[in-house]
Amino acid sequence: MSLSITRFVLLALAISWMHLFTAWPLPAQEQPALSPRDKLVVETILRLKEFKLETNPVAKESVLRYLRAQAGSDQYFELIERFRPAELAEELLQFCLSHAEDSKGARGAAVLVAMGQTEQLQQLAQANDAVQAVAAVRLLGHAAGKDLPRIMVPLIISAEASTEVRSAAIIALGRSIVGQRELLTLVSKNQLDDQLKFAAANVLLSSSESTIAAEAGKYLELPATADRQPLPTIAELVQRRGSVDAGSQIFRTPGTCINCHKLQTEGREVGPDLSTIGSKLSREAMYVAILDPSSAISHNFETYAALTDEGTVITGLLISQTDDEVTIRTSEGIDKRIDRASIEEMKKQPKSLMPQDLQRLMTVQQLVDLVEYLLTLRTANSGQ
Repeated sequence: MSLSITRFVLLALAISWMHLFTAWPLPAQEQPALSPRDKLVVETILRLKEFKLETNPVAKESVLRYLRAQAGSDQYFELIERFRPAELAEELLQFCLSHAEDSKGARGAAVLVAMGQTEQLQQLAQANDAVQAVAAVRLLGHAAGKDLPRIMVPLIISAEASTEVRSAAIIALGRSIVGQRELLTLVSKNQLDDQLKFAAANVLLSSSESTIAAEAGKYLELPATADRQPLPTIAELVQRRGSVDAGSQIFRTPGTCINCHKLQTEGREVGPDLSTIGSKLSREAMYVAILDPSSAISHNFETYAALTDEGTVITGLLISQTDDEVTIRTSEGIDKRIDRASIEEMKKQPKSLMPQDLQRLMTVQQLVDLVEYLLTLRTANSGQ
């Protein structure tokens, strides 16, 4: 049988199946989340290049059920890119927000923008929820294209946005040469807050455009390490590999990580527990968390400063608060209870409680070894 005849037969069978589904729908309450029939409908539709989903309500319901059951699969994206069903816009948005750091989130973000959801992402990027705001900024960085400068520059210079959101906006803006030039303009005009300069330096000093990197070098530099060597950019660091055994020792000694973090039964509960950190952060994100902690503050680990009526300032993590008292855990791991009536002012701080210059305690190789070790701290069922 020739190829053209085979295609004709397949097309005829597909059409006949579609007519059958249109004439004989199952009651909605009896339809499972993903039935063999829904799968067959989807396979049929994918073979029909001219098929219009809106013309067949029964097929459309099968497709929607299939999409909800197969979120993140190749066919999920293929069908959404092709038909752009408005009914799934919100669900796709939530899927992307939860996958903002991987390729599925990036692919979904492009579809969201094509579906006209850019404004929704922008609103989330400006929301009070820092976790969602950072995720929305990352998604826009992958999908907003030529609109990136218009969206990101106001966020970067905003006095209202958190440091982590503005740092994420810098990274997003740096995804294009045009964005890098916009960022360089902010730097040259001294419009960038000091706590954002590390993120800007990593973007601009690693630019593929040599003129941008050279010009940025007039205004920005990366901090020196323990042996007074300049710190490489994160883009360079992620290409290096270290010693896990050496990193384990650095975690407990020069890196001082054990002073503030729990690792199984070791350490203090000041910062996040690092027992499974390798399952949560990529190599790049690990370097950012160590070298620029204020740009990646973990949820529930924001720093607060309480000024008492005696003039004492107590800084640390907000552990609990009631109508009568507030408990703040200091960097030494000490919980201090403060009578609420004695507090003159309490504010969330833009900087992390984690030291901003940990690289000064380590050489570049020790830093690389530390990250290599941290990446091995995984949950039992996570891949290597």
